[in-house]
Amino acid sequence: MKQEFPQLNSDFEIIDIGDGFSAMQLRAGEQHLRPGGTVSGPSLFALADVAAYAAILAHIGPVALAVTTNLNINFLRKTTPGTVQAMARILKLGKRLAVIDISLTSGEENNLIAHATATYSIPPH
Repeated sequence: MKQEFPQLNSDFEIIDIGDGFSAMQLRAGEQHLRPGGTVSGPSLFALADVAAYAAILAHIGPVALAVTTNLNINFLRKTTPGTVQAMARILKLGKRLAVIDISLTSGEENNLIAHATATYSIPPH
């Protein structure tokens, strides 16, 4: 990921990758906050997108030109600084498109704070 996505920093971490999923986390600090002290939408969007990308690349290999064609996110509740987890599950992995479901959780109770779906375009071999 660091080779193909060098703008990622140590705030993002892959926790686990398995059959049809990836788990990541974001250590949301001061730079990820919006006024009012909540984690910003763009930070949560980035976590969802990167988790989807990791799940796809784990299954198709290092195809750097796989790109997001659509990402829809629903913000369900605010969250404060700390660790935000993302669980990305592959719903469909075809030859040209992949569809991913991403749940973002936070807190000790793993409260669902956002839900996203992403579609990626996979370039031909």
